[in-house]
Amino acid sequence: MAAYDIAVLPGDGIAPEVVAEARRVLDAAGGPELRYAEHPCGAGCYLDQGDPLPESTVEACRRADAVLLGAMGLPDVRWPDGTEMRPQIDLRILLDLYAGVRPIYLHAGHHCPLKGYGAGDIDFVILRENVEGLFASMNGGVRLREETAVDTMVITRTGSERISRYAFGLALQRRAERLEGRRGERSAQVTLVDKANVFRSMAFFRQVFDEVAAGFDVDAGHAYVDAMALYLVRQPQSWDVMVTENMYGDILSDLGAGLVGGLGMAPSGDIGEEAAVFQPSHGTAPDIAGQGIANPVAAILSAAMMLRWLGDRHDDEEARSAAARIDAAVAEVLSEEGTGTPDIGGAMTTAELGKAVARAVET
Repeated sequence: MAAYDIAVLPGDGIAPEVVAEARRVLDAAGGPELRYAEHPCGAGCYLDQGDPLPESTVEACRRADAVLLGAMGLPDVRWPDGTEMRPQIDLRILLDLYAGVRPIYLHAGHHCPLKGYGAGDIDFVILRENVEGLFASMNGGVRLREETAVDTMVITRTGSERISRYAFGLALQRRAERLEGRRGERSAQVTLVDKANVFRSMAFFRQVFDEVAAGFDVDAGHAYVDAMALYLVRQPQSWDVMVTENMYGDILSDLGAGLVGGLGMAPSGDIGEEAAVFQPSHGTAPDIAGQGIANPVAAILSAAMMLRWLGDRHDDEEARSAAARIDAAVAEVLSEEGTGTPDIGGAMTTAELGKAVARAVET
């Protein structure tokens, strides 16, 4: 049996609570041996050590086979320029985790604020270019005389090519899963979400995307980001893989999460050539930290993504099977209306929901 070293960054606020449940479910799922090692990171780490992302933590993440990360940052712990601590974003840049993978999947119809949608009807992925775009100005924007502040959109050919290739590869993988009966019927498609009618940077991204698209047997299209915000509300069932600039993806992935029950239902993976970090899409929610009511599903599904990535990377069928068991267990537990934490209409605690998923994995 394979064994993997997992760097765990518990994070701030509710993050340690939901990460603990993700680990509970991972342990229940069987599969390869996972050797956990916790490392300090986040706003709390800054208060303790004066650094939200110690170099020792970065090096531990480089050495690990994968990283399981909780949300980080606290509203009242900020840099002198007024911005929050964001070590998870710094880590993406340091490890060149260029693909921000945000799956949006409806597990139960009663989670959706839209009428007429059932389990599996909403099933798409928002793919963020993770290290460029507007986020490239992080730590590098200009502020002059308390009068002017400027951040710059950065788009490169290299970055646009590799995220576009990742998008088409992901669409082909999802098509294969449909042929195997592991995903609902839908044609493979990749949609570039941009603002190419206004910005030269976006027109350049579209040019590179189209060049990459010509090499794949997958339907390719474009949509402006403002229009896509409308389309996701009007026809969320129509989309497969959407690839976009960092900030646009950040916004649209929150919209997508709102369609399937909220950020507590939204997992994510930040993936590069040599490393990957998996974390729930939500923030630290300090207003409910310690109350035991945070939704652990996003963290649990992120852990399943981690197993699947390890399985694909190392051709480890045990890891892929364990990931599938976790996905199935989440779907089983959440199928009944009223099951879950308060954010999705239930009355369970964080630990109760984590234990329920763990039991379902074991049966």
